[in-house]
Amino acid sequence: MADVGARVLWERYEPVHDLVYFAPEARRAADALGMRGYWMGYFALRAAPLGRTPPSVVTGCFYVFHPARVARALPDAWRYAAPADVLAARWEAMDAAMTGLFGPAAVGSPEFAEAADLAWEAAAGADTAGRVLAAANQALERPDRVTARLWQAVTTLREHRGDGHVAALVSRGLGPVDAMVLKAAAGESDGPFLRETRKWEQADWAAAEARQRDRGRLAGDGTLTPAGAALRAEVEALTDAAAESPWRALGADRTARLAALLEPLARAVEGSGLLPAGNPVGLTRGSGAARA
Repeated sequence: MADVGARVLWERYEPVHDLVYFAPEARRAADALGMRGYWMGYFALRAAPLGRTPPSVVTGCFYVFHPARVARALPDAWRYAAPADVLAARWEAMDAAMTGLFGPAAVGSPEFAEAADLAWEAAAGADTAGRVLAAANQALERPDRVTARLWQAVTTLREHRGDGHVAALVSRGLGPVDAMVLKAAAGESDGPFLRETRKWEQADWAAAEARQRDRGRLAGDGTLTPAGAALRAEVEALTDAAAESPWRALGADRTARLAALLEPLARAVEGSGLLPAGNPVGLTRGSGAARA
């Protein structure tokens, strides 16, 4: 596979990671822990590697959520389950989800184990300086169970890329709502879906649109101007460049091999019907596939 880099790998590991948001096994695990509703489960499952971190820190790390959305879930979630128990539950849930979706034969295959080990090595080679979510995930123990190992590895890689993306946004002066407005204007995600799920008011969204119009990035019809498209392209290029360290550590041949091994898994998730409309992450590969 030629020119396999950070973006190609992201397209393949992101759908596998996203099972933690949309697989019914994840919701059942959160409910069994005592979490109150989807969003408490979401924040507990994703933030558990950080420990009992204040909601302000989680808001900063996750970037695009309104502080009130986070504060409704944390720290209350830790009254129902300790972070260590949440970590164990998410690995169990992902084992059940992956076994059910990919099939026992697939998850028990030498190819699946190879993918897990390659992904783990790549994640271990990621530079986590200045990357809080990546560092917290990278510090977790290596799971013996192959499904948990693969899922945890791609999650570390995903958060590594996300930390770099946040840094790129900050470096270009794009706050949470501004970033989402430009993503929606690029046609990568549904704007109302982003605003509502991240819990921003319509006034916040309108103010961000006005800022981007004033700066020449947003046209009157809500689409990107050439300047806006150039800024989006710059942010994505910076994000890709900042996400390359795991693949340099793994080497070109094994990176290409991992991409090939992840391909059928990503396709299975994309074709499962689990991923909702609205495409909050903005991956454009495939038709109708949405990611979180």
